Amino acid sequence: MNTFVLRDIPFKLDPEGLMRKLRVKPETHYADEFIRLANEAQEVARPKALYGISFIDNSTDDSVTLDGITFRSRVLAVNLEDVNRVFAYVATCGTEIEEWSKSGAEDLLQSFWMDAIKEAALRAAMPVLRKAIVSGHKLGKISTMAPGSLGDWPIQQQKPLFKLLGDTEGMIGVRLTESFLMLPPKSVSGIWFPTETRFESCQLCPRPRCPNRRAPHDSELFEIRYERVVIGED
Repeated sequence: MNTFVLRDIPFKLDPEGLMRKLRVKPETHYADEFIRLANEAQEVARPKALYGISFIDNSTDDSVTLDGITFRSRVLAVNLEDVNRVFAYVATCGTEIEEWSKSGAEDLLQSFWMDAIKEAALRAAMPVLRKAIVSGHKLGKISTMAPGSLGDWPIQQQKPLFKLLGDTEGMIGVRLTESFLMLPPKSVSGIWFPTETRFESCQLCPRPRCPNRRAPHDSELFEIRYERVVIGED
């Protein structure tokens, strides 16, 4: 796998915008504390990302093998039917801001604010990562899937994904725990792939009122595109 590491990712926090989102009232001592934390975070934050190019070795109805590593998912297998290469990735808020948050919180409210600031650092990495993939490899439309986003591709599939990516901890400080969670917690992983038809895992997820929903639930999509066709005997 050819791996690309993105370390110099710009991060410009918008304290006022984040205060509005978190309902921190301006011109109060809470606002003063939030601004102080935001300024500290701005100094230490170093969001990072990496991605690797993999080629499809083999596929079945419900699995795909990338560079000798097999992933089991019917939805992933269908999405990659007409694809010959994919882009596995990890992005993170960075270990620097994670360590800052561990040592700086004085109460639960500050911990909540720090979590939101770390989320902002992670979000800063995502468009940079996407642009590096699309522009750097002359792609058109791309979509993504992430282990744990659907029951069809459970979080346990993080293990082969991290095996595929290699030494993520050495490259950008992200490691996988025995329970398949990432540290720092404000990290994301998955596979981006070229596609002519936009796909979001949210389209197959019926969970109501999800704050991170990026597309409406399509109750017919699984049956139309992903359900196996079973041919019965006469």
